[in-house]
Amino acid sequence: MRLISWNVNGLRACLEKGFVDSVKSLDADFICIQETKMQEGQAQVDLPDYEEFYCSAEKKGYSGTAIFARKKPLTAEKNFGTHTTEGRAIILEYEGFYLINVYVPNSQDGLKRIDYRMEWEDDFRGFISELDKKKPVIVCGDMNVAHEEIDLKNPKTNRGNAGFSDQERGKMTELLGAGFTDTYRYLYPDKEGEYSWWSYRFNARKNNAGWRIDYFIVSDRLRDKIKAAKIHSDIMGSDHCPVELEIDLQY
Repeated sequence: MRLISWNVNGLRACLEKGFVDSVKSLDADFICIQETKMQEGQAQVDLPDYEEFYCSAEKKGYSGTAIFARKKPLTAEKNFGTHTTEGRAIILEYEGFYLINVYVPNSQDGLKRIDYRMEWEDDFRGFISELDKKKPVIVCGDMNVAHEEIDLKNPKTNRGNAGFSDQERGKMTELLGAGFTDTYRYLYPDKEGEYSWWSYRFNARKNNAGWRIDYFIVSDRLRDKIKAAKIHSDIMGSDHCPVELEIDLQY
C-alpha cells in the first residue's frame, strides 16, 4: 500500500502547476493533501479512480485538508475535539487501520500562536492515542516542526523560531514517546540533507536550504510493516514536495 502526503499551498494554484500529472505518476492508494485554501467544490480534480474527502476552514482561502482514496472507508470524519473551525484533520477508518491526514497549526512569527499550538498538540496526541487503542494508526501531513537538528539545513540560526522552537520539538518527542514512529527516521536515522519544505526566498530550494516538516507517523506496532519512505524533492508545484510511505497493509 502506497500513501502520499503533500502540502500543496493552495490546491487551485497547484492544479495549474501539474498536480494531477504528478500524483498520477506516483500511483498511490491514498493522496493526502494539506493547505488546500479552498471550500469543497471550488475546484475539479481529475482523479476519477479516487473517492474525495475535503475538510475546509470556515475562513475562506485558509488552511484545509483533503484525501483522495482508491477505496471507500468504513467511516470518514472531519476535525476532532474542539478544533473544528480550521479544516485541519480528516480521519478515515478502514478494517485494519485509521488514516489521519493533518495540517498542524503554525506557531507564527514570534511564536504568537504557540499557546494554541501547545493545546492542539496535547489534544491531537490524546485523540490518536485513543484511536490507537482500537486499531493501528497512520498519521500524515504537514506537522510544522523539524524535530531534530538533522531535519533542517540551518538549525543554529533557526533555534527558537516557529517550527524549531524547544516547545514544538518537545511535543513531537512526546508524540513519538506515546507509541508512534517517524517512518522516515526509522529507515534513515542518520540521513542528512533530505527536506520537504523550502522558503520561496533566498533561492532556498535551489540551494537545498530546507526543512523536513512533512511526516508519516505510524503506531509502533506497524514498524515491521514499513517497506519504504521517500521524499520526492524533484516534484514541483508547491513550496513543499510530496512525501511517501509504502507499508505492507491490506485495506
